[in-house]
Amino acid sequence: MKAVSKYDKIRQLLSELKQPSYRYSQITEAIFKGKVDEFERMVILPKSLREPLIQTLGPRVCSIFPVKELTSSQVNKVLFAIAGDEHIEAVRLHYERGWDSYCISTQCGCGFGCKFCATGTIGLKRNLTADEITDQLLYFHLKGHSLDSVSFMGMGEALANPHIFDALTIMTDPSLFGLGQRRITMSTIGLLPGIDKLTREYPQVNLTFSLHSPFDDQRSELMPINDRFPVRDILHVLDRHIRQTGRKVYIAYLLLRGVNDSTAHAKAVAELLRGRGPGEHLYHVNLIPYNSTEVTPERYRVSDSAQIESFVQVLKSKGIQVTIRTQFGSDINAACGQLYGKD
Repeated sequence: MKAVSKYDKIRQLLSELKQPSYRYSQITEAIFKGKVDEFERMVILPKSLREPLIQTLGPRVCSIFPVKELTSSQVNKVLFAIAGDEHIEAVRLHYERGWDSYCISTQCGCGFGCKFCATGTIGLKRNLTADEITDQLLYFHLKGHSLDSVSFMGMGEALANPHIFDALTIMTDPSLFGLGQRRITMSTIGLLPGIDKLTREYPQVNLTFSLHSPFDDQRSELMPINDRFPVRDILHVLDRHIRQTGRKVYIAYLLLRGVNDSTAHAKAVAELLRGRGPGEHLYHVNLIPYNSTEVTPERYRVSDSAQIESFVQVLKSKGIQVTIRTQFGSDINAACGQLYGKD
């Protein structure tokens, strides 16, 4: 059953109050063009409408509250309070060419227990609602930041949250956020039903698959989900995604010193991605230097630069497209795998 978002509730309320249809546009334009965050300040609306809006939705448009903000070079990390006395984190990345990108959360915590990830140490507390997901973006928008691109790479596994598709509907709605699908990236540890649904319903959304080891036994140790959805099964589904969408698939690979950064690992990654048919050139490996935290095991350390370069050269020699992901915000625990939702 589809959850009701605040935008649905506004439509329902306008219908119940027999308001003219243009009132909805006035409200959404006040939010998204006027950057008005309080219903009381929407003076274009009569008081007889502002009051029921406040009674139904509360005084503020945004349902989540900033508790703490940390700023580093090119990075903002915001800790938000959400209903149930819980917390989530979102990150804004500002690139020197003027581009603002966002890394937002889809769950409070995460239940999949990947060994190297700070979020996974919390366990899953709950799924975020579509409003809580999209309000992370709304917060930055209301502060005057441009929403150039968005990644579901914050806390949680996006495709494990049934509300993620409602959030995508809100984000791509031209009267709301108006984001093109190609400006959105979905990251997954490999939940096959979710990948299939994304292929059907949002074929132009960028897809990133977190691999982290080409060997099933080791991947199962690092990422227990591999027992349920092994690498080769996932790659068959990704092949189908490429055939049906014609879009690149990104393979995220976190490099852990002495664990998964050997030449043998690099050759095995290349072996997995070669010979996959006409779409094999659309696989692109993103190598991610590891970021440690206080709550992740001390045995995991960042690979040294020579080892990373060697891994890159092996992949390139095998014809695999590869880049090293630029790292921002590790000094404020805002980089990949560091979001923990604590102040």
